[in-house]
Amino acid sequence: QVQLVESGGGLVQPGGSLRLSCAASRSIFSINAMGWYRQAPGKQREFVATITSGVSTNYADSVKGRFTISTDNAKNMVHLQMNSLKPEDTAVYYCSAVLVEFGITYDYWGQGTQVTVSS
Repeated sequence: QVQLVESGGGLVQPGGSLRLSCAASRSIFSINAMGWYRQAPGKQREFVATITSGVSTNYADSVKGRFTISTDNAKNMVHLQMNSLKPEDTAVYYCSAVLVEFGITYDYWGQGTQVTVSS
């Protein structure tokens, strides 16, 4: 199992930046993939970014060039640096972890952190 705790959300003006962090309860080296998803009011949860093996990254088209996902292996943390924020980035952001053990895939989620982009 893995517990995930997000932090770093808040209110920011359009064009501003925020850095989200996610602390994992076990070594990131033991986690197959970690990522960020978001859910805006009245919408389904959507993919934002993932990082696999601490190296391979993938981004939603809507955030490419503005968001960067990274890991801090020593602290078992994953970060999401968000720049050039837009009002449409407003959502609850969730950290995710995927574990594959004995051929079974397990998905874990954090409790979410609110990001509001507004003037």
